[in-house]
Amino acid sequence: MSATLAESAGPPESVVSRRYRALSVGLVALVMLTAFEAMAVVTAMPSVARELGGSHLYHLAFSATLAASVIATVLGGRWADARGPMRPVAVGVATFVVGLLVAGFAPTMEVLVAGRFIQGLGTGLIQVSLYVLVARAYPADMHARVFALFSAAWVIPSMVGPAIAGTIVETTSWRWVFLGVALIVVPAALVLWRGTSGTDVSGGEAGTGPGIGGKLVWAALTAVSAALIQYGSALGAPGVPLLVAGVVLLAVALPRLLPKGALRAARGLPTGPVLRGLAFGSLTAVQVLIPPMLYTTRGMSATAAGIVLTVGALGWSAGSWIKGHTRIGDLAALRGGALLMAAGFALVALVLVDSVPVAVAYVAMALSGLGIGAMHPTVSVLVLRMSKQGEEGQNSAALGVGESVITVVAVAGTGALFTATGENYLAGFGLTLALALLAAFLAPRFAQPEKGGSMERSG
Repeated sequence: MSATLAESAGPPESVVSRRYRALSVGLVALVMLTAFEAMAVVTAMPSVARELGGSHLYHLAFSATLAASVIATVLGGRWADARGPMRPVAVGVATFVVGLLVAGFAPTMEVLVAGRFIQGLGTGLIQVSLYVLVARAYPADMHARVFALFSAAWVIPSMVGPAIAGTIVETTSWRWVFLGVALIVVPAALVLWRGTSGTDVSGGEAGTGPGIGGKLVWAALTAVSAALIQYGSALGAPGVPLLVAGVVLLAVALPRLLPKGALRAARGLPTGPVLRGLAFGSLTAVQVLIPPMLYTTRGMSATAAGIVLTVGALGWSAGSWIKGHTRIGDLAALRGGALLMAAGFALVALVLVDSVPVAVAYVAMALSGLGIGAMHPTVSVLVLRMSKQGEEGQNSAALGVGESVITVVAVAGTGALFTATGENYLAGFGLTLALALLAAFLAPRFAQPEKGGSMERSG
């Protein structure tokens, strides 16, 4: 297990104590702003497409960001290991701002897609570098609480992001959804920078290592395959060739970016990216299905259907808080969290039956949120714990790649199955349930019970 550079004696401090306050505020602010942008742009994109035209590029505006983040995550992880996390954070923030400005001033849909690609580069650099910063700046016994803060930082954007974006679009222009974030992200980064003053976060100076060029090539190919899968699945029958090409390319490229043995769920560290990808991917696929299902089959308004997703976000925050502030074991959090998600997915499928109260959907998403809230930060904490000093970045990058790519595959797979079965929601929910159960099955292979103060793992 690696040792953090910020060891402290005595009882663990609070993440908002004087020593860590500015750092924690800066971390949460950056996470919250990137989360707000991700949630708000979903609301703004229909207006963007109407004004700029190019509706055929609608899905590409989303997949371009994901594709770029895969590349940036691989680069940022190695860079943060070699030179410390603050340089890639700074470059990531600058790149993110440039992407926001390009998108905000875009005269055509093609330019907007280019801006979204640049945003993805910035987001990838920021996210993986923040994981390394947590490993370097906080003692190990505080990591769970810091990652719980990260989860909580998604709650407010999930609750108010769509409403704020809708108000901006209706009262001013969709362009301010991008330009407004650009105005406040730099001050947030400066707070973060101030929070690292007097703390050495540059330790574990790993060399750039062999094969970084090859890694970036495989990252680019993985990004292309993810974009092909997402774009092809959205086109229906005409997109099948793109979908097949994306799957084949992914099968070749993805193993080069994950720890050896990841795709066969080797015990210990290699299973981390797969486990988190299954959890986040299945939840995202359910969230894509729920609003149209509630709207078309139960007659709910778009606002009411969106509140169901907000309940899930609140559950996520609650699950993270519970895991970070109690003595629930890691294996119990992983396996129990996956089973809670599976139970939630099964319950929400019951809402397809007219005699089942719509209120069941709220309960279902609360359970699913609690489940991933327990799982998501636990995977992050264990990956840092299993990483050797100087490898936190590349292992965190693998987490990001696994989560992004498996999420694309999960969403594309449920969408393709939904379309192929004549828009059968039950088929889509069935696939997400299978993914959650698979995560529960794999959980013991990732985190075994601790014995003698060490993580029991092999392979």
